[in-house]
Amino acid sequence: MNIARHAASLVLCALAACSGGGEERRVVVYTSVDQIHSEPILRSFEQRSGIKVKAVYDVEAAKTTGLVNRLVAERERPQADVFWNGEFAQTLALKREAVLAPYRSPAAQDLPPPFLDPDGYWIGLASRARVILINRPALAGQPPPRSLAELATGSLPGARIGLAYPLFGTSATHAAALYEAWGAERARGYFESLKRKGVRVVDGNAVVRDLVVAGQLTAGLTDTDDACEAIQRGAPVTAVFPDQDGQGTLLIPGTVALVAGAPHVKEGQRLIDFLVGADAERQMIASGWSQIPLRSGSPVATCFGAVRVKGMAVGMDAVMGRMEAARRDLETIFLR
Repeated sequence: MNIARHAASLVLCALAACSGGGEERRVVVYTSVDQIHSEPILRSFEQRSGIKVKAVYDVEAAKTTGLVNRLVAERERPQADVFWNGEFAQTLALKREAVLAPYRSPAAQDLPPPFLDPDGYWIGLASRARVILINRPALAGQPPPRSLAELATGSLPGARIGLAYPLFGTSATHAAALYEAWGAERARGYFESLKRKGVRVVDGNAVVRDLVVAGQLTAGLTDTDDACEAIQRGAPVTAVFPDQDGQGTLLIPGTVALVAGAPHVKEGQRLIDFLVGADAERQMIASGWSQIPLRSGSPVATCFGAVRVKGMAVGMDAVMGRMEAARRDLETIFLR
C-alpha cells in the first residue's frame, strides 16, 4: 500500500474509533422517540464519541409495541444494545421479561430517585407533564382552576371541562398515579365526581387541546407537548401545572436501558451516559420532544416561560402496579 494512503487510513480509523481488529466501533439502539427528534441527538453522540450509531425506529402504526415485541423475540440472540423509549410503561414491562440488564450510569447521579430504577435496569429522561389547558377568553374573568380537585368541585360547568378517556395512554398513566398517591377509594371517588359533573370525555389528548383552542371547552387535561404546540401557534391558551402548592403534577419521563446480552456493552453504556446527561436533556427539550427537565434548576420548554415545576413524588414501578386496578374501576365508571 502507498505510504501516504496507509497513513491516511490510520487517521480515518482513529477518527472512527476502530477496534484493534479494524472494525468500526458501533452501537445499536432501538428507539420509539420520533426520528425527527432523536436522530440529531444520536448524531451529536457520534460526533463526541466516535462511535457509529445504528438506530432502529418504531413504525408509527405499531407505536412502541413493535419494538418491544422485537426485543422480546430477540431475547436469546440480542441485536440491540440500548432501548430508548419515549415513555416508561413498556420499559418496565421489558424488565419483568428479563430483556434488560442493570447499568448504573454515573451521569444519572443527580437525577431524582423516582426516575431511577432501584435495581438499576432503567433511567428516566426528560419528561412530559400533565397540565390543565385553559382558554383564556372563555374564562370570562374567572380564576383558572389550579388543582385537579377544582375540576371536580369548582364553578366551571362539567360540559366546559374535558379529558381523554382515562383508560389509554398518558391519561391512564395519570389515573394510575392518582391511585398510588391518593389510594384507590379516594381516586375512584374523584373520577366518579367528574362523571357526575358531566365532564366531557373524548378520544385523546390532542382532541382535548383542539376543543380548548376552539373555545368549545374552557379547560381540559392534556400533556405538555400538546399544550406547547397550541401556545406556539398563538392560540389564546395558558397551561396550568396543577397542584403546585400540594402534591405536584405528574411527570411522565422517557427511559433508557441496556439490553441484556448486548453485543456492544461498552458502547451501549457510553450511549446511555450521553442520553441521561444534562446536555442531552437540554437538547431533547429544545427539539420539542420533551418539555420538562428532571434535574432541578434546568430550564423548561420556552413555551411555558420561566416556570419551576414540582412533580408528584410517585415511583414509576408503583404507578405501573396500580394500572390494572385503576383500569377496572374506570371502565365501570366511564363505559357502563
